[in-house]
Amino acid sequence: MRPLRSLRPAAAPGLAALGREFAKFGTVGGLGIVVNLAVFNLCRTVTGLPVVRCSVIATLVAIAFNYLGLRHFAYRDRDRSRRSRQVALFAAFSAVGLVIENGVLYAATYTFGWDTPFQNNLFKFLGIGAATLFRFWSYRAWVFRALLPAGAGHTGGTDGTGGPTDHGEPSNSTSNPAAYHPETTAPPP
Repeated sequence: MRPLRSLRPAAAPGLAALGREFAKFGTVGGLGIVVNLAVFNLCRTVTGLPVVRCSVIATLVAIAFNYLGLRHFAYRDRDRSRRSRQVALFAAFSAVGLVIENGVLYAATYTFGWDTPFQNNLFKFLGIGAATLFRFWSYRAWVFRALLPAGAGHTGGTDGTGGPTDHGEPSNSTSNPAAYHPETTAPPP
């Protein structure tokens, strides 16, 4: 059994990479929130549409903005080989996020009757927060998948189930479970 101290150096670079990834995702997401709330409030004041319809329109505009930001800024180093698959998955997970985000606003407005501009913006913001947690996980695990580093292919044998037999190999995720391995966060294509 390894002492805990030996896990720290290997885990620190992985956590730093995750922190950078989250910061980039957060930058795009923060700008997306500004776009989302600006379009939402503009739609509410300029049109006579119901509040949830304005919210759905704003969410759709923010989804388009976020895709461009994530693809060209936050995840520009990720796999681009299957663009149509990526766009389809992004749209599917964004649709789930749209339901989460606008479900919160819908419940607040039509179930509890909280329909002042302040309450609309508050519950819109809370819905964005709930949907963001889901989106971060789904986008990084399924849509913008990490590329395997050059030469990081499996070099050992298998145990009959397709698993590696070289459990002590440093690149094997089972030899250091605390290390962050972005290439293992998504299922195979």
